[in-house]
Amino acid sequence: MNKYVVSISVILIIACVCPAVTSKIVKHGTLDDFSNGKTENTIISSRGTISLSQATQTLAKDFNDVWTINSIVSKDENTVFIGTSPNGQIFRYKDGKITCLYPEAKTIEPNSPAANARTHLKNEHVFKLALDSDGNLLAGISGEKGRVMRYDGKKFETIFEANDSPYIFAITLDKSGNIFLGTGPKGQIWQLDSKGRNPKIVYACQDKNVLSLVVGKDGSIYAGTDTRGLIYKINPEKKTASVLYDSDENEINDLLFDKNGNLYAAATSYKSIKAQLRGASVMKKPFALGKPEETEPQEEEPSEESASDQSESLKIANTPIEESFESKPMPAELIRGKQSTASHIYKIDSDGFVTEVFSRNAVFFKIFLQKDQILLGTGNKAELFSINPETEIEALYYEDSQASQITDITKLGSDVIFATANPPKLIKLKSDFAATGEFQSSLIDAGQPAMWGKLQIEADIPSDTQILLSARSGNVSDINDPTFSTWTEPVKLTGATDLNVPLARFCQYKLILNGSESYSPVVREVAAAYVIPNLAPKVTEITVRRTEKKSDPGLFKIDFKAVDENQDRLIYNIDFRMKGRKIWIELTKDSDKPVFDWDSKTAEDGIYEFKVTASDSLSNNADTALTGSRVSDPVIVDNTAPAIEKHQLKITDKTAILNLQVSDRLSTINTLAYTIDSNEKWNNVLPDDNVFDTDTENFTIKTQDLQPGQHIIAVRISDAVDNTMYKTFEVEIK
Repeated sequence: MNKYVVSISVILIIACVCPAVTSKIVKHGTLDDFSNGKTENTIISSRGTISLSQATQTLAKDFNDVWTINSIVSKDENTVFIGTSPNGQIFRYKDGKITCLYPEAKTIEPNSPAANARTHLKNEHVFKLALDSDGNLLAGISGEKGRVMRYDGKKFETIFEANDSPYIFAITLDKSGNIFLGTGPKGQIWQLDSKGRNPKIVYACQDKNVLSLVVGKDGSIYAGTDTRGLIYKINPEKKTASVLYDSDENEINDLLFDKNGNLYAAATSYKSIKAQLRGASVMKKPFALGKPEETEPQEEEPSEESASDQSESLKIANTPIEESFESKPMPAELIRGKQSTASHIYKIDSDGFVTEVFSRNAVFFKIFLQKDQILLGTGNKAELFSINPETEIEALYYEDSQASQITDITKLGSDVIFATANPPKLIKLKSDFAATGEFQSSLIDAGQPAMWGKLQIEADIPSDTQILLSARSGNVSDINDPTFSTWTEPVKLTGATDLNVPLARFCQYKLILNGSESYSPVVREVAAAYVIPNLAPKVTEITVRRTEKKSDPGLFKIDFKAVDENQDRLIYNIDFRMKGRKIWIELTKDSDKPVFDWDSKTAEDGIYEFKVTASDSLSNNADTALTGSRVSDPVIVDNTAPAIEKHQLKITDKTAILNLQVSDRLSTINTLAYTIDSNEKWNNVLPDDNVFDTDTENFTIKTQDLQPGQHIIAVRISDAVDNTMYKTFEVEIK
């Protein structure tokens, strides 16, 4: 069966929409776009594609007194051995039944009441299981002392004990069947022959624990340790070792070789463990722009005849780019010496060159090679990742909603199985795709209640598969709020499809992927469109102030600000009126500038209000154009100087006393000064109450001794806006 491209487009188009209506298309097509959505039996790759995940099946759970499954190994297509903690039990899964092989034989039906029976905790751990060259089970028992037990299908026998090595973390075999053990806390690597005899230490490192072992094609033993996070290359015959790689992380939890002889290492830092325990979220890795040269054979283009019979082609129409492009960060270089909270998978080629292929803020437990992909089990969110080192494609394959860790992965026939901890489960990852899966997007925010139009996708849709669309809308940002509309009836996507949701600010779409056993639809991009109806512009601020130009003291500057949600072009009308009157007088019309200078001397003194009206008529027709206005705070227009309401002049001997009552209609009295027989030597005078604070003030001017004869007292009076008047008084001293 061939696979053909199907591309579906979403464009929001509403008939007879005027130019001012804001029509926007939101596109999702990257990992960041999709990562905030919710997946169910679907996966999101690092290239921003959505597809069905491989089907999963829980084979067993609720083990008796088990908190953690540490290790699993398959004997054949139907049999799996399971090593656990904290009781150091070993189980066999076969034909849907779980049998406790060690320390006592007991058959448990999955999910039965017997599965919940509790026994006394022995504080033993089975950290590692393996099969010897004859197919017998090898189990590393950790406790008061380290032991390796062999199970031949009938009974267990101890083939190795080490009093000073209570922990057995790793077991591997070379091509001759020799058994190698990684132990702790003295960091020893032991070798047994194929029958489990003749134990000897081939290397003792300075690190406390040897956590992982793998045998290379040349017979060398590669060991990963904790504390310093070293990878050793050991010659078991000469009992010599060299450090192949010194990572910045603390633990090398797993090692594996690919078919090309590249060594992969899962390195975890203590900081990542602490971050996980604090509930830290997954850290996204920056991805490279572009991709490596394709190494896989390219698929042939479908013929016109076959394509018309077996697939449909759906494309997203080209739309203008509304936002500026921001380049994605390039992948970080391999910088040494600074430990982060991220864990890493490193690739070490045959020349010893090291590159990073994957990183996450998680604890890395197990890496497993499936064809050209690396499966990675992590904690503390029990996530199963897939990484293709050649194409740089990464995907989250599985996330367990109950368990905390995925601790081990192995092959079972044509399928893959993996184990979880807290709670323990044995899960099969089938080679077939899940029959159906869903992707729920995060909320799309239009910013205002909007009319939602059509949705389209770009996707690969093989024959016998399909993608359905459902959607809903609401006016709150809480995706779980019960006021959201109900999900629409799923509709098959064969082109641009109406979302059919009520007018609302937020919209959410759901893609339902239906696949076949061999093929899954692959969504590459989603586009959803909406229209915000024409909204009236808003005048948000008006400032009216008298300028400080002495050459034009009556000039006022009117400044204002206006906004339009539709981003329409705006023009402005400015009117004014004396406070208390109903009729507005036009100052200017259809101005395109948010500022205006007004000569107040063209109006009588008084208190005025100014109204600014913004119109979007330039971007709309007569039927749809809208306006918005705002009235300023009251503004005093005072172009008249104060007046002397009363005065009294008294002369006593050689002294003149002038009493004045000064008032202003609109402003407070601000200054009074006088001079005698001069136009330069002005003397300031305070009001009789010593404070300039009202529009009427009383002043007393008392001169010093004056020479006999005629004198002129000149008075200068100003109000708060610098309107000034002058008055003179004649004085005669006998």
